[in-house]
Amino acid sequence: MLLTDKKVLLIGGKGGVGKTTVSSALAVLASQRGKKVLLVSTDPAHSLADAFGRDKIGDNITRLAPNLDALELDPDREVEQHLAKVTAQLKRFTRPEMFSEIERQMRLTRQSPGAQEAAMLERIANTIELGLTDYDLVIFDTAPTGHTLRLLSLPEAMAAWTQGLLNANKRSEKLGDVLGHLTPKAGRDIDNPLIDPAEHATAGMDERNKAITETLLARQRLLQRTREILLDKTRCALLFVLTPEKLPILETGRAVKSLLAEKLPLAGLVVNRILPAEADGSFLAQRRQLEQSHLAQIETEFNKLNRYRVPLQPTDIQGLAALEKMAGLLQQAGL
Repeated sequence: MLLTDKKVLLIGGKGGVGKTTVSSALAVLASQRGKKVLLVSTDPAHSLADAFGRDKIGDNITRLAPNLDALELDPDREVEQHLAKVTAQLKRFTRPEMFSEIERQMRLTRQSPGAQEAAMLERIANTIELGLTDYDLVIFDTAPTGHTLRLLSLPEAMAAWTQGLLNANKRSEKLGDVLGHLTPKAGRDIDNPLIDPAEHATAGMDERNKAITETLLARQRLLQRTREILLDKTRCALLFVLTPEKLPILETGRAVKSLLAEKLPLAGLVVNRILPAEADGSFLAQRRQLEQSHLAQIETEFNKLNRYRVPLQPTDIQGLAALEKMAGLLQQAGL
């Protein structure tokens, strides 16, 4: 089974090793094979537009080539939209005099650790669902390694956190019922003496609890579906890009251990920018000698993973024609 036959591909690796180029070329290759592809960048330093020689792609689905669309997710915008949605939900169930406090809390939340990752994860999860519905393949050009690993480990952690909120909400609902029974029957409405004020007070609480529960359950189900897809090796694969250099090898080694511990389907490594045999000169000869030792280390350390070798190109890879050529190199490498 070819990697382009999967439903979701995530391309990761250290910054500067060519993730965006590989992601873009792989998307071109898949589209050439008749797949309808959505290419998504989750890296805050977006470069998809640069790779395709476009002025802008942005946070709207943009057609780049036949069967190939792209999208650049903006982490800051995701946080703003996420918090705006939460603020609106909270204001539905609070008195107007509490609005300023809600807004203050949201400003604090915007700066809290993990806020960006949580907002991005929810958007990524929704993008995967969109991709599974409208496309044959979704390819994610991810942020550098550490950020990617945090995102990949979040679905399980956030699902557990959401379950905790559901449990807390359930306890709050039970407490509300108890308080309702204990509330004195005083303070009846003169115009409607048969209406129990305790029942009237708890009606709003019931509506709030129902809305909160529905929101949390929807998020929990979304994250659970995302987690199932990420763990399903028949539908999802992770591909790491590295260059034959010391630091990328070390970082990839740590990442591989983390991914295998999470039981995520790591499909292999793209060893990018290998010096071609025809490159000459004493400087390159010395460089090639060092490179050979790094390639030998890659062969030894990652011998249980598929390795796809791609040669260094004489010019920058930019624009559709250059990416089509790169797609041919990926195909020759076995992808």
